[in-house]
Amino acid sequence: MTTAGRPRPAVDALPAYRPGKDAAQAEEEHGISDAIKLASNENPWPPVPTVATAIAEAAAGVNRYADHRASVLRAELARSLSVDAEQVTVGCGSVGLLQQLCLTYVDPGDEVVYPWRSFEVYPVFTQLVGGRAVTVPLREHAFDLDAVADAVTDRTKLVFLATPNNPTGTSVSSDDLNRFADRVGPGTVIVIDEAYREFNDAALGDPVTDVLPNHPHTVVLRTFSKAHGLAGLRVGYMVGSPPVVEAVDKTLFPFAVNAIAQAAAIAAIAADAEVAERVDVLRAERDRVASALGSDGNTFVASEGNFVWMPLGDRTDDVYIALEKLGVVTRPFSGEGIRVTIGTADQNDRFLAALSNVDAR
Repeated sequence: MTTAGRPRPAVDALPAYRPGKDAAQAEEEHGISDAIKLASNENPWPPVPTVATAIAEAAAGVNRYADHRASVLRAELARSLSVDAEQVTVGCGSVGLLQQLCLTYVDPGDEVVYPWRSFEVYPVFTQLVGGRAVTVPLREHAFDLDAVADAVTDRTKLVFLATPNNPTGTSVSSDDLNRFADRVGPGTVIVIDEAYREFNDAALGDPVTDVLPNHPHTVVLRTFSKAHGLAGLRVGYMVGSPPVVEAVDKTLFPFAVNAIAQAAAIAAIAADAEVAERVDVLRAERDRVASALGSDGNTFVASEGNFVWMPLGDRTDDVYIALEKLGVVTRPFSGEGIRVTIGTADQNDRFLAALSNVDAR
Protein backbone atom coordinates (compact mmCIF):
# COMPACT_ATOMS: atom_id res chain seq x y z
CA MET A 1 0.00 0.00 0.00
CA THR A 2 1.38 3.42 -0.99
CA THR A 3 1.90 5.80 1.92
CA ALA A 4 0.87 9.43 1.49
CA GLY A 5 3.13 11.97 3.12
CA ARG A 6 6.08 11.47 5.42
CA PRO A 7 5.15 11.63 9.13
CA ARG A 8 7.88 12.60 11.54
CA PRO A 9 9.59 9.50 12.97
CA ALA A 10 8.49 10.53 16.46
CA VAL A 11 4.86 10.60 15.32
CA ASP A 12 5.14 7.41 13.28
CA ALA A 13 6.32 5.54 16.38
CA LEU A 14 3.83 7.06 18.81
CA PRO A 15 1.93 4.69 21.07
CA ALA A 16 -1.76 5.27 20.42
CA TYR A 17 -3.87 6.54 23.31
CA ARG A 18 -6.64 4.02 23.98
CA PRO A 19 -9.86 5.44 25.42
CA GLY A 20 -12.21 3.24 27.40
CA LYS A 21 -14.45 1.04 25.27
CA ASP A 22 -18.01 2.25 24.74
CA ALA A 23 -20.90 0.10 26.00
CA ALA A 24 -22.48 -0.05 22.53
CA GLN A 25 -19.25 -1.43 21.09
CA ALA A 26 -19.16 -4.16 23.73
CA GLU A 27 -22.79 -5.05 22.99
CA GLU A 28 -22.03 -5.44 19.29
CA GLU A 29 -18.88 -7.49 19.89
CA HIS A 30 -20.49 -9.95 22.30
CA GLY A 31 -24.10 -10.01 21.12
CA ILE A 32 -25.40 -8.67 24.43
CA SER A 33 -27.67 -5.83 25.48
CA ASP A 34 -27.90 -3.35 28.35
CA ALA A 35 -24.13 -3.12 28.88
CA ILE A 36 -22.76 -0.44 31.20
CA LYS A 37 -19.54 1.50 30.77
CA LEU A 38 -17.27 1.70 33.81
CA ALA A 39 -14.14 2.27 31.76
CA SER A 40 -13.37 6.00 31.49
CA ASN A 41 -13.78 7.44 35.02
CA GLU A 42 -16.70 9.55 33.84
CA ASN A 43 -19.21 11.07 36.22
CA PRO A 44 -22.37 8.93 35.93
CA TRP A 45 -24.66 11.97 36.14
CA PRO A 46 -25.14 14.92 33.77
CA PRO A 47 -24.17 18.42 34.93
CA VAL A 48 -26.21 19.99 37.73
CA PRO A 49 -29.27 21.97 36.48
CA THR A 50 -27.71 25.45 36.64
CA VAL A 51 -24.75 24.26 34.61
CA ALA A 52 -27.02 22.58 32.07
CA THR A 53 -28.90 25.88 31.70
CA ALA A 54 -25.66 27.79 31.18
CA ILE A 55 -24.66 25.29 28.47
CA ALA A 56 -27.97 25.74 26.63
CA GLU A 57 -27.75 29.52 26.80
CA ALA A 58 -24.14 29.58 25.59
CA ALA A 59 -25.02 27.34 22.64
CA ALA A 60 -27.12 30.15 21.16
CA GLY A 61 -23.96 32.21 20.60
CA VAL A 62 -21.70 29.68 18.93
CA ASN A 63 -21.64 31.70 15.72
CA ARG A 64 -19.06 33.89 17.50
CA TYR A 65 -15.55 32.99 18.61
CA ALA A 66 -15.01 32.48 22.32
CA ASP A 67 -12.71 34.64 24.42
CA HIS A 68 -9.32 33.13 23.60
CA ARG A 69 -7.96 33.78 27.09
CA ALA A 70 -11.18 32.77 28.87
CA SER A 71 -10.67 35.87 31.02
CA VAL A 72 -13.87 35.58 33.06
CA LEU A 73 -13.22 31.92 33.80
CA ARG A 74 -9.64 32.66 34.85
CA ALA A 75 -10.88 35.41 37.16
CA GLU A 76 -13.50 33.12 38.72
CA LEU A 77 -10.94 30.37 39.22
CA ALA A 78 -8.52 32.80 40.81
CA ARG A 79 -11.22 34.04 43.16
CA SER A 80 -12.30 30.54 44.16
CA LEU A 81 -8.69 29.44 44.72
CA SER A 82 -7.61 32.67 46.48
CA VAL A 83 -4.75 33.26 44.04
CA ASP A 84 -3.93 36.06 41.59
CA ALA A 85 -5.44 35.85 38.11
CA GLU A 86 -1.89 35.85 36.68
CA GLN A 87 -1.38 32.47 38.36
CA VAL A 88 -4.17 30.75 36.41
CA THR A 89 -4.50 29.54 32.85
CA VAL A 90 -6.98 27.27 31.13
CA GLY A 91 -6.72 24.61 28.46
CA CYS A 92 -8.57 21.98 26.46
CA GLY A 93 -8.90 19.73 29.48
CA SER A 94 -5.97 19.17 31.80
CA VAL A 95 -4.72 16.84 29.04
CA GLY A 96 -4.40 19.83 26.73
CA LEU A 97 -2.33 21.61 29.36
CA LEU A 98 -0.05 18.58 29.69
CA GLN A 99 0.63 18.80 25.96
CA GLN A 100 1.22 22.55 26.25
CA LEU A 101 3.74 21.98 29.05
CA CYS A 102 5.66 19.57 26.83
CA LEU A 103 5.56 22.02 23.92
CA THR A 104 6.70 24.83 26.22
CA TYR A 105 9.63 23.15 27.96
CA VAL A 106 10.85 20.00 26.22
CA ASP A 107 13.37 20.06 23.38
CA PRO A 108 14.44 16.86 21.58
CA GLY A 109 16.59 14.85 23.96
CA ASP A 110 15.35 16.56 27.11
CA GLU A 111 14.11 14.29 29.87
CA VAL A 112 10.60 13.94 31.26
CA VAL A 113 10.47 11.96 34.50
CA TYR A 114 7.39 10.22 35.86
CA PRO A 115 6.47 7.16 37.93
CA TRP A 116 5.03 4.25 35.97
CA ARG A 117 2.38 2.90 35.67
CA SER A 118 0.59 6.24 35.46
CA PHE A 119 -1.49 8.34 33.05
CA GLU A 120 -1.11 7.00 29.51
CA VAL A 121 -0.62 10.33 27.76
CA TYR A 122 2.67 11.02 29.56
CA PRO A 123 4.73 8.83 27.19
CA VAL A 124 2.68 9.97 24.19
CA PHE A 125 3.32 13.68 24.72
CA THR A 126 6.95 13.11 25.71
CA GLN A 127 7.66 11.22 22.50
CA LEU A 128 5.66 13.70 20.41
CA VAL A 129 8.15 16.48 21.20
CA GLY A 130 11.19 14.22 20.96
CA GLY A 131 11.76 14.06 24.69
CA ARG A 132 13.25 11.12 26.54
CA ALA A 133 10.96 9.42 29.03
CA VAL A 134 12.57 8.40 32.31
CA THR A 135 10.22 6.16 34.24
CA VAL A 136 10.43 5.09 37.87
CA PRO A 137 8.65 1.90 39.00
CA LEU A 138 5.83 2.14 41.51
CA ARG A 139 6.31 0.65 44.95
CA GLU A 140 3.22 -1.19 46.18
CA HIS A 141 1.16 0.68 43.56
CA ALA A 142 2.30 4.09 44.91
CA PHE A 143 5.03 6.58 44.04
CA ASP A 144 8.56 6.18 45.38
CA LEU A 145 9.29 9.91 45.49
CA ASP A 146 12.88 9.43 46.64
CA ALA A 147 13.54 7.29 43.58
CA VAL A 148 11.78 9.84 41.35
CA ALA A 149 13.96 12.63 42.78
CA ASP A 150 17.06 10.49 42.23
CA ALA A 151 16.07 10.10 38.56
CA VAL A 152 16.05 13.87 37.94
CA THR A 153 19.16 15.23 36.17
CA ASP A 154 20.27 18.48 34.60
CA ARG A 155 18.47 17.38 31.41
CA THR A 156 15.10 16.91 33.18
CA LYS A 157 12.65 19.60 32.12
CA LEU A 158 9.41 18.17 33.54
CA VAL A 159 8.29 15.77 36.26
CA PHE A 160 4.72 14.43 36.05
CA LEU A 161 3.05 13.34 39.29
CA ALA A 162 -0.58 12.24 39.00
CA THR A 163 -2.20 12.38 42.44
CA PRO A 164 -4.49 10.51 42.81
CA ASN A 165 -2.61 8.34 40.37
CA ASN A 166 -4.39 6.98 37.32
CA PRO A 167 -4.93 4.00 37.32
CA THR A 168 -3.83 2.88 40.79
CA GLY A 169 -5.69 5.57 42.79
CA THR A 170 -2.90 6.23 45.30
CA SER A 171 -2.17 9.81 46.38
CA VAL A 172 0.70 11.97 47.57
CA SER A 173 0.40 14.34 50.55
CA SER A 174 1.36 18.02 50.43
CA ASP A 175 4.11 17.32 52.98
CA ASP A 176 5.67 14.72 50.70
CA LEU A 177 5.30 17.00 47.69
CA ASN A 178 7.11 19.78 49.55
CA ARG A 179 9.96 17.45 50.47
CA PHE A 180 10.17 16.30 46.88
CA ALA A 181 10.18 19.85 45.51
CA ASP A 182 12.98 20.74 47.94
CA ARG A 183 15.15 18.11 46.26
CA VAL A 184 14.38 19.10 42.65
CA GLY A 185 16.08 22.20 41.32
CA PRO A 186 14.20 25.22 39.90
CA GLY A 187 15.20 24.32 36.32
CA THR A 188 12.71 21.46 36.38
CA VAL A 189 8.96 22.10 36.42
CA ILE A 190 7.08 19.71 38.72
CA VAL A 191 3.59 19.05 37.38
CA ILE A 192 1.12 17.98 40.10
CA ASP A 193 -1.64 16.44 38.00
CA GLU A 194 -4.85 16.49 40.06
CA ALA A 195 -7.58 15.42 37.65
CA TYR A 196 -9.27 13.55 40.52
CA ARG A 197 -8.65 16.20 43.14
CA GLU A 198 -12.22 16.43 44.42
CA PHE A 199 -12.29 12.73 45.37
CA ASN A 200 -9.06 12.93 47.38
CA ASP A 201 -8.77 12.74 51.17
CA ALA A 202 -8.74 16.38 52.36
CA ALA A 203 -6.28 15.41 55.12
CA LEU A 204 -3.58 14.98 52.43
CA GLY A 205 -3.57 18.76 51.91
CA ASP A 206 -4.00 21.16 49.00
CA PRO A 207 -0.94 21.73 46.78
CA VAL A 208 -2.25 25.12 45.63
CA THR A 209 -2.00 26.52 49.15
CA ASP A 210 0.56 24.15 50.65
CA VAL A 211 3.17 23.68 47.91
CA LEU A 212 3.02 26.38 45.21
CA PRO A 213 3.80 29.37 47.47
CA ASN A 214 7.07 27.73 48.55
CA HIS A 215 8.09 26.28 45.20
CA PRO A 216 7.58 28.46 42.09
CA HIS A 217 8.78 25.59 39.88
CA THR A 218 5.64 23.59 40.69
CA VAL A 219 2.28 23.77 38.93
CA VAL A 220 -1.08 22.15 39.68
CA LEU A 221 -3.41 20.83 36.97
CA ARG A 222 -7.12 20.25 37.56
CA THR A 223 -10.17 19.61 35.38
CA PHE A 224 -13.92 20.02 35.18
CA SER A 225 -14.22 16.62 33.46
CA LYS A 226 -14.59 14.32 36.45
CA ALA A 227 -16.30 15.72 39.54
CA HIS A 228 -18.24 18.36 37.58
CA GLY A 229 -19.43 16.01 34.84
CA LEU A 230 -18.11 18.09 31.92
CA ALA A 231 -15.86 15.49 30.27
CA GLY A 232 -17.40 16.09 26.85
CA LEU A 233 -16.65 19.83 26.91
CA ARG A 234 -12.89 19.58 27.59
CA VAL A 235 -11.98 22.32 30.02
CA GLY A 236 -9.16 22.20 32.55
CA TYR A 237 -6.92 24.67 34.31
CA MET A 238 -3.43 25.15 35.66
CA VAL A 239 -2.26 27.10 38.70
CA GLY A 240 1.36 28.17 38.92
CA SER A 241 3.76 31.07 39.15
CA PRO A 242 3.11 33.93 36.67
CA PRO A 243 6.26 33.28 34.58
CA VAL A 244 5.26 29.64 34.05
CA VAL A 245 1.67 30.59 33.22
CA GLU A 246 2.86 33.23 30.76
CA ALA A 247 5.15 30.75 29.00
CA VAL A 248 2.50 28.02 28.78
CA ASP A 249 -0.06 30.50 27.44
CA LYS A 250 2.13 30.99 24.35
CA THR A 251 1.40 27.41 23.28
CA LEU A 252 -2.40 27.63 23.71
CA PHE A 253 -3.84 27.16 20.24
CA PRO A 254 -6.48 29.76 19.28
CA PHE A 255 -9.83 29.43 21.03
CA ALA A 256 -8.88 26.05 22.55
CA VAL A 257 -11.51 26.36 25.27
CA ASN A 258 -14.81 26.89 23.47
CA ALA A 259 -17.56 29.26 24.56
CA ILE A 260 -19.88 26.53 25.86
CA ALA A 261 -17.08 25.01 27.92
CA GLN A 262 -16.22 28.38 29.44
CA ALA A 263 -19.84 29.11 30.36
CA ALA A 264 -20.27 25.64 31.84
CA ALA A 265 -17.11 25.91 33.93
CA ILE A 266 -18.09 29.33 35.31
CA ALA A 267 -21.50 27.96 36.27
CA ALA A 268 -19.90 24.87 37.80
CA ILE A 269 -17.76 27.02 40.09
CA ALA A 270 -20.91 28.79 41.27
CA ALA A 271 -22.57 25.39 41.86
CA ASP A 272 -19.70 24.08 43.95
CA ALA A 273 -21.94 23.02 46.86
CA GLU A 274 -24.14 20.87 44.60
CA VAL A 275 -21.10 19.35 42.94
CA ALA A 276 -19.63 18.55 46.35
CA GLU A 277 -22.81 16.67 47.31
CA ARG A 278 -22.47 14.47 44.24
CA VAL A 279 -18.81 13.88 44.99
CA ASP A 280 -19.74 12.76 48.51
CA VAL A 281 -22.14 10.21 47.03
CA LEU A 282 -19.47 8.86 44.68
CA ARG A 283 -16.90 8.69 47.48
CA ALA A 284 -19.36 6.73 49.61
CA GLU A 285 -20.05 4.38 46.70
CA ARG A 286 -16.32 3.94 46.15
CA ASP A 287 -15.85 2.96 49.78
CA ARG A 288 -18.83 0.60 49.59
CA VAL A 289 -17.43 -1.11 46.49
CA ALA A 290 -14.00 -1.40 48.13
CA SER A 291 -15.56 -2.92 51.25
CA ALA A 292 -17.44 -5.46 49.15
CA LEU A 293 -14.32 -6.36 47.21
CA GLY A 294 -12.41 -6.87 50.44
CA SER A 295 -15.16 -8.97 51.99
CA ASP A 296 -15.14 -11.26 48.98
CA GLY A 297 -11.37 -11.68 49.07
CA ASN A 298 -10.64 -9.83 45.85
CA THR A 299 -7.31 -8.16 45.19
CA PHE A 300 -7.64 -4.37 44.94
CA VAL A 301 -5.94 -1.13 45.92
CA ALA A 302 -7.55 1.49 48.16
CA SER A 303 -8.24 4.44 45.86
CA GLU A 304 -8.56 8.20 46.29
CA GLY A 305 -10.11 8.61 42.82
CA ASN A 306 -13.55 7.82 41.45
CA PHE A 307 -12.39 4.32 40.54
CA VAL A 308 -10.83 1.20 42.00
CA TRP A 309 -7.74 -0.66 40.79
CA MET A 310 -7.55 -4.43 40.72
CA PRO A 311 -3.95 -5.59 40.09
CA LEU A 312 -4.68 -8.95 38.46
CA GLY A 313 -1.43 -9.51 36.59
CA ASP A 314 -1.64 -12.33 34.06
CA ARG A 315 -5.36 -12.80 34.77
CA THR A 316 -6.23 -9.28 33.65
CA ASP A 317 -7.40 -10.02 30.12
CA ASP A 318 -9.44 -13.06 31.14
CA VAL A 319 -11.25 -11.18 33.91
CA TYR A 320 -11.81 -8.13 31.72
CA ILE A 321 -13.34 -10.18 28.89
CA ALA A 322 -15.48 -12.22 31.26
CA LEU A 323 -16.89 -9.06 32.85
CA GLU A 324 -17.53 -7.54 29.43
CA LYS A 325 -19.46 -10.61 28.31
CA LEU A 326 -21.65 -10.07 31.37
CA GLY A 327 -22.29 -6.47 30.26
CA VAL A 328 -19.80 -4.62 32.48
CA VAL A 329 -17.15 -2.72 30.50
CA THR A 330 -14.02 -1.91 32.51
CA ARG A 331 -10.58 -0.60 31.54
CA PRO A 332 -7.88 -3.26 31.16
CA PHE A 333 -4.12 -2.76 31.33
CA SER A 334 -2.97 -6.06 29.88
CA GLY A 335 -0.74 -8.04 32.21
CA GLU A 336 -1.23 -5.53 35.03
CA GLY A 337 -4.83 -5.02 36.13
CA ILE A 338 -8.22 -3.49 35.50
CA ARG A 339 -9.52 -0.09 36.52
CA VAL A 340 -13.20 0.10 37.38
CA THR A 341 -15.03 3.44 37.42
CA ILE A 342 -17.41 4.13 40.29
CA GLY A 343 -20.86 4.67 38.82
CA THR A 344 -24.35 4.83 40.27
CA ALA A 345 -25.33 2.43 43.05
CA ASP A 346 -27.15 0.23 40.53
CA GLN A 347 -24.16 0.17 38.19
CA ASN A 348 -21.80 -0.67 41.02
CA ASP A 349 -24.09 -3.49 42.13
CA ARG A 350 -24.01 -4.86 38.58
CA PHE A 351 -20.24 -4.82 38.62
CA LEU A 352 -20.06 -6.62 41.97
CA ALA A 353 -22.64 -9.18 40.86
CA ALA A 354 -20.78 -9.82 37.61
CA LEU A 355 -17.46 -10.11 39.43
CA SER A 356 -18.95 -12.74 41.76
CA ASN A 357 -19.41 -14.91 38.67
CA VAL A 358 -15.81 -14.42 37.55
CA ASP A 359 -12.74 -15.92 39.17
CA ALA A 360 -10.80 -12.73 39.93
CA ARG A 361 -9.22 -13.71 43.27
